[in-house]
Amino acid sequence: MHRSRSRSRARSRKAAACVLLLAGLGVAPAPTPAAGDRLERFHGQRIRWGDCPEKHVPAGMRCGTVQVPLDYAAPAKGTVEIALARIPASDPEKRLGSLVLNYGGPGGPGIAGLAADPEAFAGLNERYDLVAFDPRGVGHSEPVSCAGSQQTGDEVAADAAAQLAALRAVVRRCELASGPVLPYIGTVNVSRDMDVMRRVLGDRKLNYLGFSYGTRLGAVYAAQFPGNTGRMVLDGVDTLTEPLAEQALMTARGQQRALDRFLSWCARRQGCVYGSNTRAAKEKVDALVARLDEEPLVGQDGSYVTGQDAVGSIGSALYSRETWPALADALAMAERNRDPVGLLQLGGPTDPSDAHGDEERDDGPGTVPADNAEAALTAVTCADDPDRSNAKASPASIEEELAGLKGEFLKASKVFGPRQLMTVLSCYGRPAGTDFIRRIDRPGAPRMLLVGTRGDPATPYEWTEETAERLGSAVVVDHKGDGHTGYATSSCVREYADRFLLEGRLPSGTRSCPAGG
Repeated sequence: MHRSRSRSRARSRKAAACVLLLAGLGVAPAPTPAAGDRLERFHGQRIRWGDCPEKHVPAGMRCGTVQVPLDYAAPAKGTVEIALARIPASDPEKRLGSLVLNYGGPGGPGIAGLAADPEAFAGLNERYDLVAFDPRGVGHSEPVSCAGSQQTGDEVAADAAAQLAALRAVVRRCELASGPVLPYIGTVNVSRDMDVMRRVLGDRKLNYLGFSYGTRLGAVYAAQFPGNTGRMVLDGVDTLTEPLAEQALMTARGQQRALDRFLSWCARRQGCVYGSNTRAAKEKVDALVARLDEEPLVGQDGSYVTGQDAVGSIGSALYSRETWPALADALAMAERNRDPVGLLQLGGPTDPSDAHGDEERDDGPGTVPADNAEAALTAVTCADDPDRSNAKASPASIEEELAGLKGEFLKASKVFGPRQLMTVLSCYGRPAGTDFIRRIDRPGAPRMLLVGTRGDPATPYEWTEETAERLGSAVVVDHKGDGHTGYATSSCVREYADRFLLEGRLPSGTRSCPAGG
């Protein structure tokens, strides 16, 4: 996604603080399984397939909705309407059933993902109906919102007490804008929604292909419904165990590892702005970020890039090796010409108002709020985190935690460490979320396929190994390549995944796929 924007330096300084903004939202405890007869009315519904809410969809794609309980512990409390899409199998005589897809997030809409690139799964679509859905609180499934930008405003003082008070005011706005679904967001509930969807779609077992956060969703489903789990492939494996601080630290290390691999590639490329010494190149990138935080690059149109803006752009470019040449060119423009255009075009985090402009208005039923993805990401992350409590939400505790972690994060990465450090406060002050995910331990699900990529900047390979151990029934594909996930970029990964999903053939032990193969 290529975006450009203009910001004041004060707003850039406030950007890191916005991670606290959901600090006061309530989180429902993990639901206890409801008796089958209490869910019977949900299992017996029929989907009315019709037009899709997206403007442009591929031929044959149809959409519908499924009703699920708002609260599985009390199904009579209310319902949530889940939007889903389907592309029927192109060879109906050999149809295997439905293949449910999740593209990641949390906060990522599945319907838009399927509409954008169904050809990526054309081989699977011959025998499977491709099914994607917007999880509860996301996209067209009763989306949550914080009523616009989640910035606290430039007028708020920089001290922790003032920031915490301002962010809690934003939280209140999130509660008012989101409606009743907000306390019931989270991976445990979404996985239960998938089991209702499975029943309504008419599938005896859930066949599933999940990417990034979608791997956590698949693993949680397998833990809750091992007997209903069919052929499952998890690519770009998320963690199930680590607290937010450990997740953030591992992510900083993974991003730095990906940056180091990029710099090694650049060093072998003619004209690399950092030359052929990779150690010196790493130091120069560190210096660039520090310098831009003091004196941003200013473009001819008034737009400019701070150091933390540059970190966002670099991080975005590391998601795919295809964008590495553009990253090399952008860094050269910044270093040689003090030109921010290349970094701006690479994208990175933006304010909802910057990215969507007038689209942020509520134009009636079916409109997805412009800030939905950001609001849902934080809400789901915190619903899955059992470590926070309101008793800890004080300015002193915030300052103490940051001070205690700062050195370790900077050691992991001078470039990515500071940004990742701020994410550990995302759930500060909220009631503890579910501990179900952390307690998953060899649930007895059938064997599944896990794919980990060695140069993945978002889901470090170590998480693949950890999750495989936790599930106790997984075969690992060790992809030696770069970028986030492997299915789209590696024919070797794709062959293992498709063979399992289509034929049920799964090797034993750990298998390897070469970079670029």
